[in-house]
Amino acid sequence: MNVLNEIKKCGIVPVIVVDDYKKSIPLAEALLDGGIKIMEITFRTDGAEKAIKIISDNMPEMIVGAGTILSIEDLERAYNVGAKFIVSPGLDENVVKKSKELGIPIVPGAVTPTEITKAIQLGCEVVKFFPAENYGGLKTIKSLSSPFSKIKFIPTGGINLDNLEEYINFDKIIAVGGSWVCPSDLIKNSDFNKITQISKETMNVIKRNRL
Repeated sequence: MNVLNEIKKCGIVPVIVVDDYKKSIPLAEALLDGGIKIMEITFRTDGAEKAIKIISDNMPEMIVGAGTILSIEDLERAYNVGAKFIVSPGLDENVVKKSKELGIPIVPGAVTPTEITKAIQLGCEVVKFFPAENYGGLKTIKSLSSPFSKIKFIPTGGINLDNLEEYINFDKIIAVGGSWVCPSDLIKNSDFNKITQISKETMNVIKRNRL
C-alpha cells in the first residue's frame, strides 16, 4: 500500500487530538462512516500512543498516522505502535532520515524555498505547509510550486469547509489537513454522529471539485 497515494485519494487528513484513548474506535468508525479512511492523531497527549495502537491493531481499513512528531524518540514510539505515516510541523533532518530508515512515509513541515529544497534533498515527495493561512495560503503555495514543480503539499492551519474548495482544486495539493472534521468538543462529548456528518460534508466538497 502506498500511503501517500491513499492520502491523495482521500483528499483530507483530519488532525485529531485524542485525550481519551477509549474513544479511538468509535472516532475512527465515525470517520469511516463519513467516507474518510485517513486520520492523523497528534502525538502530544497521554492518550495518543494508545489510540494509535488500538486503531492500528483493530481497524486495518483505517490508515492512522502520528502528527506533531518532533524527535527521533517520538518517531520510534509512533512507529512501534503501528502508525502508518508521520507528520511533523517542521523539518528535522534527523527525523526525516530515521523515518526513511524505518520505511515509514513522512510529511515534514516546509514553508520556505530553503526548507523545501532541503526536503527534496532528503527524498521527500510531499511537505506539510503549516500554518497555511498565516503564510499566505494558496497564493504562496502556487508561487512555491513554480520553481519546485515536483513537490506536493498538504496545507494545514486555518483551513475549513468555507475555504476547502479553493485549496483542493490546485493540482499540487494532494490533500488538506485540518481539525474541523473532529473538533475537540465533539470528541469530548462523544458526538460521533456529528463527526460523521461533517466528514460526509467534507468529502462531498472534495469529490465535487475533483471530478
